[in-house]
Amino acid sequence: MAAASPRPAPNPRRARRAVWRYSGAPGQLLWERAGPAWEDGGALKPAAAGAALGRATALMFADGAAGGADVESLWRRDQGGRGEAKSCQTGEISTAEAAVQSHSSRDAGIQTDQSQEAVQDLNLCHRAPVDYAGLLSFLQRVEEDVIKELNKNWRSHAFDGFEVNWTDQNETVSCLHSLSYPEAQDQKLQVTSISWNATGSVVACSYGRLDDGDWSTEKSYVCTWNLDRRGLNPQHPDLVVDVPSSVMCLAFHPSEPSLIAGGLFSGEVVVWDTSRIEDPLIWRTGMTDDTHTDPVYQVEWMQDLKHSHHFQVLSISTDGKVLVWQTERDGRLTLAEGFALVAQQVPRSANLKKPMRGETAVGVTSLSFSRFDPTVFVIGVEGGYSLKCSTAVETAALPRMGSSVPLKAPAQFAFSPHGGPVYCVSCSPFHRNLFLSSGTDGHVHLHSMLQAQPLVSLQLSKKYLFSVSWSPIRPLVFAAASGEGEVQLFDFGKSSQKPAVSIKQTSDQSPVYCIEFNIKQTQLLAAGDATGTVKIWQLSSEFTEQGPREMNQLEQLANEVTD
Repeated sequence: MAAASPRPAPNPRRARRAVWRYSGAPGQLLWERAGPAWEDGGALKPAAAGAALGRATALMFADGAAGGADVESLWRRDQGGRGEAKSCQTGEISTAEAAVQSHSSRDAGIQTDQSQEAVQDLNLCHRAPVDYAGLLSFLQRVEEDVIKELNKNWRSHAFDGFEVNWTDQNETVSCLHSLSYPEAQDQKLQVTSISWNATGSVVACSYGRLDDGDWSTEKSYVCTWNLDRRGLNPQHPDLVVDVPSSVMCLAFHPSEPSLIAGGLFSGEVVVWDTSRIEDPLIWRTGMTDDTHTDPVYQVEWMQDLKHSHHFQVLSISTDGKVLVWQTERDGRLTLAEGFALVAQQVPRSANLKKPMRGETAVGVTSLSFSRFDPTVFVIGVEGGYSLKCSTAVETAALPRMGSSVPLKAPAQFAFSPHGGPVYCVSCSPFHRNLFLSSGTDGHVHLHSMLQAQPLVSLQLSKKYLFSVSWSPIRPLVFAAASGEGEVQLFDFGKSSQKPAVSIKQTSDQSPVYCIEFNIKQTQLLAAGDATGTVKIWQLSSEFTEQGPREMNQLEQLANEVTD
C-alpha cells in the first residue's frame, strides 16, 4: 500500500466532535466524515478507502488525554426548590377513627324501656320447647362417670394442707385497734378474759382483778366492740354491762352471736344477752349449795351429747369442781352434771416424782376439750400438773360433797408438772393427742396424751405465762401471753427453741393476761393486759397460710418418744 501523504494533526477540540460512519454498499468500503470537515476539507475518495480505514483505526485506538467533564446536578436544586422529602413522597392520607364510626349507640345495661322487639324475643324464648326427656336421658347416661370422677377427686391427696387465700398477703404484724373503757381503767381494773363472737366481728372483754385487791366487793364490767361497725370508737364500747362482782372469765356462745357466759369472783355463773340493752342478764346460778365456793376461772359452752342442738355451760374453779349447767325457762342455771378432783384420786404416773396425796381438793385453773373426742378434756391445776380427764367416767368423787347431783372423779392420767401452778392448757385442733400447757415457771410444755413427759419444753418468759393458745388454722403455730408484756408467736416449722415473733403489747411491761385467735377472721388475734387495754393484732400471712407439709411435721412431733 502506497504511503499516504502526511496530513496536519487535527484540532483536538474539533477532532473530539468528529464522527465516522460507514456508508458503503456490499463489496465497497467507504467512510465519510459526518461532522465538520478537517481543515484541508475534502471527503475520502473511494480509491483511498483502504488507507482511510487504516488511519481511522489508528485514530480510534490511539492514546490521548481528554479533559474532565463537569455535569451540574439538578436533583438537589429541584428537590430544594419544590421542598420535597423522600419520606413523604405521597399525597395526603385520609384517616378515620374506627372506634367512633357509629352514628348511634345503645347501652344494654340501662334499657329500662322495654322495646317491642325485646318482648317478642322474650316470648320466643318462653315458647321454646324443652326436651325434658332428653335431658333426663343425658343425666342418667353420665351419672356413673360423674360419680366415679367425684370419688376419685375425693380420695386424692394432691391438695392436702393447702387452703385458698382470697386476701392480699400481709408481710407485717400490726396493731389494728387499741380498745379500752376509761371508767374501768380509772378504777385500775384489768382485762381478765376476752372472747370473739360467732361471726368473728365482735370482741368482748371482762374487767376484774387478778392481782392484789378487794375482789369480792369491787364493781366490774363486760364490754363489747363491733369491729365492722363504721365509726368505731376505741374508747367507747358498743355495750357496757355493769357487774357487782369481779368478772374473772367469759365466753361467747359458739353459734348464738349475742350470748355470753361469764364466771364471777363470787363463784356464780351467769349468761348475758347483748341484744337486750336494758337488762342483758338472762340466766344465773345464784348462790346455792351447787355454786362454786371459789372464784370461777374459766367458762365454756359444751354441746349436750343427748340433745345435739342444745348447749350447756361448763365452769371450773379452784374449789376443785368442774360443773355443767343447763338453762331453765325461769332464768336459772341448774346443775346437770359435776366432777370433783381430790388428791387421792389423781392417777400416779411412774415418772412423777411427787405424786399428790390426801383427800384435799385439787384447785382447777384451766380446761380444754379435745376437738376429736367430746368426752376427753385436759385440765391444769394449782399443783403444777396437767391431767387427762373424761366425762364418761362412773367413779364417784371423794369425799362425797353436798350437791344436788352426784359428782364424779374424771382424772385418768397425770403429766409431768411445771415448776408452779398451770394457768392455761390448749388442745391441738389438728391432732388428737397433742396439747400445750403454760404456767408460773415461764415454760410452755408440748405434751402427748400418750406419755407423761413433755415432748418439748420451752422457756418463753422469765416471769409467768398466763395464757397459751393453738392457732385454729396453722398446725405448727401457737401464741403465748407473758408476764413481761409480750405476745409471742411460735412456729414449730421455723424453730423448736425460740419464738418467730415477739410483739410488745405494753410499754411498761405490764402482764398480758389473755389471748384468743379469731376463728372466722383468721388474721386477727386479740390480747388483753393489766392496763385495761385490748389490742387487736393483724397477723402476717406467714401465720395464716398453712404450708404443704405442716401436718407431716406435726405428726413427727407427736410421734417423738421421751425418756
